[in-house]
Formats: sequence, structure tokens, C-alpha cells
Amino acid sequence: MTAPTHTPAPSINTPLLPGLARIGFIGLGNMGSGMTRNLQAAGFQLVINDVRRESAAELLASGAEWADSPAAVAAGSDVVITMLPTPKHVETVAMAPGGILDGLAEGGTWVDMSTSVPEVAHRVREAGAVRGIRVLDAPVSGMSVGAANGMLQIFIGGEAADVERLRPMFEAMGDPDRILHVGGHGAGYAVKLMINQLWFSHLVATAEVLSTGVKAGVDLEVLRKALIASPANSNFVENDVLSILNHGDYDEGFAIALACKDLGLSVDLARSVGVPVEFSSLVEQLYRRAKALYGDKAGEMTPVKLYEDAIGVRLRTAAPDTAAEGA
Repeated sequence: MTAPTHTPAPSINTPLLPGLARIGFIGLGNMGSGMTRNLQAAGFQLVINDVRRESAAELLASGAEWADSPAAVAAGSDVVITMLPTPKHVETVAMAPGGILDGLAEGGTWVDMSTSVPEVAHRVREAGAVRGIRVLDAPVSGMSVGAANGMLQIFIGGEAADVERLRPMFEAMGDPDRILHVGGHGAGYAVKLMINQLWFSHLVATAEVLSTGVKAGVDLEVLRKALIASPANSNFVENDVLSILNHGDYDEGFAIALACKDLGLSVDLARSVGVPVEFSSLVEQLYRRAKALYGDKAGEMTPVKLYEDAIGVRLRTAAPDTAAEGA
């Protein structure tokens, strides 16, 4: 999936709203690196931390400040953002000794933009309530391309007043038209997990349909165009699958191990609210089988290979009859 380019606003010389001048940011991976560059370009002073200090080199050269612990990040910032791999990482950074809660001033704000679960943020809210700590969950969609271009879609759970207070910060990282306040605490996490679940389900369904049609003798591009013209069309069929069909790109920018993590969180959320999700559970198992076969670092679209291997054909518009072996 690609995202349009975006020039973050305001510019470096535009005055910022009171209380939003210094942003703490923890987690400078594929997503966090792009998000922080856009915050910096928008004029925010950054206080940063990551398990790998070398990942901060570019930001530090452009004026960001390094802090040696999450607590130090929080102590030196007006608001702290986390962008971390798993709920366990989020909880450790927020609540362990030397964590965010140890450094946040009374009335401080923590915004978790990770793909996580409501329970972690709830525990942080409870622990920080006596000091008036504000907490928002604001996970994102748009992949690393959207993070780099400042065109992420952001789903925010929390109080409306906090969302509006922090909107200039969100707009530096995301598409202003797709920054959505989706409800109370935890709603952002839930929306993001449901989006991921549906997208992964589209991938598996599309792989099955294209593989079956090709094996039955239908030209791959003819089949795809027929699907696009039909009521069964989807954004995945029309756009996202092209990275595989045209370029053999299974999107290694987002590892399948992380996709499996997200699927597990989605299924766990469904179970926690009493919704039977047999199909989603099957999608999760297909993803875990692909991870076992192709490795943790394989791209998030790698489950398509399960079907390509089954039919002995790589699904490519340029050479749909290429044998899977050695391709």
C-alpha cells in the first residue's frame, strides 16, 4: 500500500500551541523513525529514546535530545509518545521502574501509538490517576511509507478535549482528513486491530481465489479485472495485491512475525468480548504456518506463497506460468 506525500504543518518557524513544544518519543523503528522526522520538521523539539541509540543518529544531528530512560524522556517532555512492537514492550516502558510513569509530571500526557490492547493503557491510567495523568491510545495505519510521508491514518481513543489539544501533533504525522477520534479509551486499539484483521482476511481470500482461477486456466490479469468489475471487488484486489503480482514484493517492511502478533491480539480481543471468530482464527493459523515456513522476517503478504507453492505457480502478471520452484 502506498501513501501520498505530505508536507507536515506547521513549518519550523510557526509558533506552537502552549504545552506542545517538547514531544518525548520512545521507539524509533520502521514507523517511529518516519513519525519523528515529521514531528521534527513541523517544529517540535524531540526528546527521544530507543533500545538502539544508533537509530537516533539522524534525529540527534537535527537537534533532538537523547534521554537515557523512558522516565527521563517523560521528565523532559510536554507529552510522551510510544511506538513499540508489542503490548509487553508498552507495559514495560510505561510502568517498570525507570518507566514513563516515573517521569511524567502531574497532569502529564502519554499517547500510545503502538498496536496494543486496552488492558495495558487501562493499568497505566489507573496507576497515574492520582496525579491526573492523561492517556490516549492512537494506533496508526499506513505502514512505513505513510509514516515517512506524514500521511498516516490515526485512530484515537480517549477524551475529546485531549484529542483536540494534541491535534497539531497528530497532524504533523498523519493525514488531517484521516485523523479520527473513534471513541473512549481503548477504542483506538480496537479499531486498529479490526482493520488489520479484515486486511489479513482479504489477503488470504484473494490468494485462494487467484490461485484457484489460475489453476483452472484463467489468465491472472483477466481474472483480477473481472473481480474488480464485480460486486466482489475490494481495495486489496484492486491495489494492494499489485505489489506481489507486478513486482514479487511481499512487503518485508512489515514482518510476518508482527502480523501474527496483531492477529493474535485481534482474536484475543474478540474472545474477551464474547464474539466467536472461527474465520479469523483460521486466518491467524494460516499466517502462523507461513511464518514457520518462511521465517519471522518474511513480509506480511507472504501467506500468498502458501498458495503459490500449492499450485506450483508464482502469481505474476508478467509471467503467470513461472514455476514456483526456484522463483
